[in-house]
Amino acid sequence: MAALVAKRYVTALLDGENAENMAVYAAVFNVLASQFENEKFVDLISSPSIAASAKEEILLAAVANVGSDKINNFLKLLAEKNRLELIPVIADQLSKEISVVNNAYSGKIFSDVDIDSKTIESLSTGLSKKVDANISLEFVKTSFDGIKVEVEDLGIELNFSKERINSSLIDHILKAI
Repeated sequence: MAALVAKRYVTALLDGENAENMAVYAAVFNVLASQFENEKFVDLISSPSIAASAKEEILLAAVANVGSDKINNFLKLLAEKNRLELIPVIADQLSKEISVVNNAYSGKIFSDVDIDSKTIESLSTGLSKKVDANISLEFVKTSFDGIKVEVEDLGIELNFSKERINSSLIDHILKAI
C-alpha cells in the first residue's frame, strides 16, 4: 500500500522534470531515507506528540543547502498529510524511475561459490544485450547451491541450481527408460 501511495507522490514530483533534476531529487531523498536507519530519528518522525510543523522544520533544515522550492514544498506536503514515514519508499521509487529513464538497472548474483569480476562482467554484458538495457551486477555470497541472477526492477530471475539440474536429469532418464 505504501508503495502505491509513494508512486503517486513520485509521479507528481517528477512531472516535467529533466534527468538532472531527477538525479538531485533522488540524491536528496536517499540521504533523507538513510536517516530512517537511526532509531531516534524514526521515533521523532513517528511521534504523535511532536507537531507536524516541528518535523517539517527539521526536514527543511536538512535540505536547505539544496535550495529547491519544489523539494521544500514536497516535504511540506508530506508533513501536512502526515506521510513523512513514506520518505524511504519515495527514495526507492525515485531510484526505480531514474533507472527507467536512463535504461540502466542493477542486479545481484547469488551463489555459495566465489565468482570473479570477469565472469560478473561477462554476465552483465550478456544480460544487457539480451534485454536491451544497461545492467550492472553485484555478487552476493549466500548459501544458495548454484547461481541465481536477479534484476528486481525488470522482473528477471535466472536460476541454475545443482539440485534442479540433478532432478531434471533424473526425470529425463526415467522418461527415456
